[in-house]
Amino acid sequence: MNITLILVLLGMLSLVLINARKLSEYVREQIGFTLVLKDGLKEVEIIRLEKVLAASEYVKSTRYIDKETAANELTEELGEDFTGFLGYNPLFASLDVKLYAPYTLSDTLTMLEQKFLDYPQVEEVYYQRNLVTFINENVRKISLLLLVVSGLLTFIFFGLINNTIRLLIYSQRFIINTMQMVGASNNYIRLPFLRRSVILGIAGAFLANIILLGIVYAYKKELSGILTPDDIRMVIFIAVIVFVLGFLISVVSTWLALNKFLRLKFDELFY
Repeated sequence: MNITLILVLLGMLSLVLINARKLSEYVREQIGFTLVLKDGLKEVEIIRLEKVLAASEYVKSTRYIDKETAANELTEELGEDFTGFLGYNPLFASLDVKLYAPYTLSDTLTMLEQKFLDYPQVEEVYYQRNLVTFINENVRKISLLLLVVSGLLTFIFFGLINNTIRLLIYSQRFIINTMQMVGASNNYIRLPFLRRSVILGIAGAFLANIILLGIVYAYKKELSGILTPDDIRMVIFIAVIVFVLGFLISVVSTWLALNKFLRLKFDELFY
């Protein structure tokens, strides 16, 4: 049971590490530009601009907001109809542009801002510079922190599994010594312990994978923005990692612990 729980934690850690970059990209891709369009543009000019932007390598999506829609959205935010007070709609039509993550760095955004201003249909360009700086700085800090914490947790998990197996072998140290006294070879003594460690590792990994798949399925709606249907390969990859880790850690820990007790003399077994 201890091995299963530790493998579950290792699997969840692998899931976090593999998706850390995707999560970072997901956050970055929420950054976007608002292109304020010139008044009086024809529909064909707006469509042409959308097609040009959609064909570019840096634009992920565009959304056209006409003057009426912009007024309705602002009315909902303010809680009152400002057009009735002013007597006209002062807002312009606009395009909300979302970028791919690699193009959301501060220097790149400055370059793209000028590029967008060069389009004849665009009057002004807005984006939240402070928010961009804040997101980029924190993504770097969180990535570094996650890497350090993951390394520490992996070391701790390996230690816990190793100690669990060492305790199992320690409880049978007198049996090992008795087998040595009747002339059993070291390989003969190792075989049943290694066989049991393989069974424990595989069984623990199997149960851990069931729990991990249950967690992913239970939270698939919450992860819909990060996990996609194509990520089934990633889940399978993590399941393989858990199986391999369960097998390797169990076998290696058993081998090392057995070698220690095989070298002990009878009077040393009491310490």
